[in-house]
Amino acid sequence: MAIYLDFEKPLQELDKQIKKIKEVESTGVDITQTLKELTDKRKEQTKEIYNNLTAWQKVQVSRHPERPYTLSYINAITEGEFIELHGDRNVKDDKAMVGGFGMLDGKSVMFVGQQKGVNTKMRQYRNFGMPNPEGYRKALRLMKLAEKFNKPIVCFIDTPGAFPGLEAEERGQGEAIARNLYEMMNLTVPVINIIIGEGASGGALGIGIGDRVLMMENTWYSVISPESCSSILWRNWDHKQEAAECLKLTAKDMKKNKLIDGIIKEPLGGAHADPDAAFKKVKTAINKHLNELEELNADDRITQRIEKFSEMGVFAE
Repeated sequence: MAIYLDFEKPLQELDKQIKKIKEVESTGVDITQTLKELTDKRKEQTKEIYNNLTAWQKVQVSRHPERPYTLSYINAITEGEFIELHGDRNVKDDKAMVGGFGMLDGKSVMFVGQQKGVNTKMRQYRNFGMPNPEGYRKALRLMKLAEKFNKPIVCFIDTPGAFPGLEAEERGQGEAIARNLYEMMNLTVPVINIIIGEGASGGALGIGIGDRVLMMENTWYSVISPESCSSILWRNWDHKQEAAECLKLTAKDMKKNKLIDGIIKEPLGGAHADPDAAFKKVKTAINKHLNELEELNADDRITQRIEKFSEMGVFAE
């Protein structure tokens, strides 16, 4: 059964009508014209809704429970078997962070990303996509492995944030993320980062340093979630919509402020409406940017990477 967001209620009503019309088809009645009219109307309604989404509505789309997650993208765009690698060689294997080698159009690529669960049991198993320090240390271990064998890296970002638990802080959550920022800045191989869902705080930035940072159309990337921002500034969650607008967290805002390098268009109705089309668009974007980056030598890539992130924001000494 399809899941509809609050602003998708008109689509839900049209889908009900389409379903009823299709049930009449079994009686032998010609429904071709009526079905076409309803289908066209639904398409136009979807365009109208998704071309005018507010920042908060895009946050909701990024969290849609039917939206594809990291492993779905990896399995869809790679040929043959994806070889997942485990463990940080120190504490344990963090299930919220996944990674391993896969073949992308004949090229061996290291894929890394946060993985949310597809149902209640899996969400608990994956810790809702919130990695512990060992998750970030595993990610770094895999990236250094890719560097050793001169393989490009693709990071899929989709997390509500790094796990905020006491045990995570005791094991050095802040240090693990900071170490990743430092090490990723100096990786000699091409690195592409793609926000496919939520990009919250240091939890996203911990695998977010690269030569190309891309966002899917209906995703968000910010230092804090709208709800948390609202709870800090207004002492409740009632102003989350206002907070979402003020944070300038959408892909369009991030591109305008020169904080990302590109936006990947999503299928009409969002990635959850047509996952296969979303996979193809992401694969095309990865291949395009990898081809560009592989033409540069390692020193030039690192220099451009450092300059890009150094130019972000405003500061005074």
